[in-house]
Amino acid sequence: MALEKILVVGKDIETQQLARPFTKQLFSADDIHDIWETIDHVEPHLVVFDPNVPHDHICSFLKKSKKRSLLIPSIAIGTQQEQSSNGDSLLDLGIFDCLQGKDPKLLGKVIDRIKAIAADNNSGDNDFFSDHCPPSVRMVGTSPAINRSIEMMRLVAQSSCNPVLIVGETGTGKELAAQAVHTIRHGSDAKFVAVNCAALTANLLESELFGHVKGSFTSADREKIGLLELAGEGTIFLDEISEMPLELQAKLLRVLQEKIFRKVGGIKDILCKATIIASSNRNLLKEVDEGRFRRDLYYRLSICPITLAPLRSEDRSDDILLLAQYFIKNSTICPEKTGKIKGLTKLAAENLKKHLWPGNVRELRNVIERAIMLEKSDKIGLTNLHIHPEQFMEASASAASAPTRDFSLERAEKELVAKALDEAGWQKTRAAAMLGITRATLYAKVKQYNIQAPQTKVAVTA
Repeated sequence: MALEKILVVGKDIETQQLARPFTKQLFSADDIHDIWETIDHVEPHLVVFDPNVPHDHICSFLKKSKKRSLLIPSIAIGTQQEQSSNGDSLLDLGIFDCLQGKDPKLLGKVIDRIKAIAADNNSGDNDFFSDHCPPSVRMVGTSPAINRSIEMMRLVAQSSCNPVLIVGETGTGKELAAQAVHTIRHGSDAKFVAVNCAALTANLLESELFGHVKGSFTSADREKIGLLELAGEGTIFLDEISEMPLELQAKLLRVLQEKIFRKVGGIKDILCKATIIASSNRNLLKEVDEGRFRRDLYYRLSICPITLAPLRSEDRSDDILLLAQYFIKNSTICPEKTGKIKGLTKLAAENLKKHLWPGNVRELRNVIERAIMLEKSDKIGLTNLHIHPEQFMEASASAASAPTRDFSLERAEKELVAKALDEAGWQKTRAAAMLGITRATLYAKVKQYNIQAPQTKVAVTA
């Protein structure tokens, strides 16, 4: 079977004729300067360099491919003398193979190896990803909505667009999208620095972003490097930028416009080289109209926004069962059950599809992991699929010895938390997942109700 698309780089007609029998679609680029535009447009399955392409040009391509996390295999064709002197360096840089001469049998064997590797890869997780999804992007889904989002990520990442805005409801995968843009643009080795704008006070957030000089405020006993500087030529991700205080929004706007900033208390301008990616789960234009977000900052951010659709939307709902199956296959919440749970029963699958998923992918993952912990068979059934946390509360309360109707709300909650901890063997991460709450919330409930772990009995010697 031939490869779908092969790109030949160089003007050598014989090399193009050599490659033609091994592909359904043959493309050509005259030299290295045309190659990237062609790759972005065509997305070939193999790149072949003819003997006339200079060695340093091939090296440059391989280095840039590695930086962009591009996984398209490439082959260099040359004379025996050329390959003996240059082949090792190309192999070190990641070329798939170097062929001596234009031998169809040798090329055929190399292409067979490429197809075998591709077949092995397709037998893994690849069914969970769109054909348009770059190898470096791990965004599960094949729906029209995901395809549109991935295409926009690719367009933005391959442009010089800076800043980048990502919008979507909570749990839709905004940080994953930000990491995808970062990886496509800068490669996996560049720094990716994330900061949650909702988690810090205005003064602390300013110090975190810009840094401060020693003595700039009471507790500034040493100089601090800010995250904008720390990101270098990589990416800084401003999560939930809608929560940033207005006075700090003005300072961020200056960074976006001038590409410079100063540390708190400093007088030296520092060049901002990083890609700035911001996200929001709110309607920013509505926030502008209500006076909570600067209009000028909104228009500065909104160059080419990437929108992530919620799971309940008609053109993304097909991803629900795909995501559920992916979480089942890749969950590590119960290591002893890894690979033992194969999927969902029909009723469980139907219930997943009916739910509106206000928490989106994050909520779906919690539901699946809670079910994995509870399930004892090889398929997750409806009994253990507690989509609503109150379902788990009702199931646990009904199993208790005291009648549910006699419980106060506080007592019922205390009993529920205690039972979840007991079933999880007092592993708080598991118990929190079973209850559908965060670990921090679980700690607060344990403290609130003074729930004590059972003490191990120790023999007392008189």
